[in-house]
Amino acid sequence: MSQIVKVVEIMTESPKSWEDAAQKAVDKASKSLRGISSLYIQDMSAEVEKGKIVNYRINAKVTFKLE
Repeated sequence: MSQIVKVVEIMTESPKSWEDAAQKAVDKASKSLRGISSLYIQDMSAEVEKGKIVNYRINAKVTFKLE
């Protein structure tokens, strides 16, 4: 049985961690998408101030099933 899925790209950030940024991506996407089945982290970066990481950023692809 085959499934039809769609992929959307989302960018999020967190002052805590990349893991927290990933969870925020899923949380944001869940508000408008149903049937999310995976999250692929395409790119990670961090904002640095005075030698410290102050923001973790991700660019991710969210896959969800079409009904």
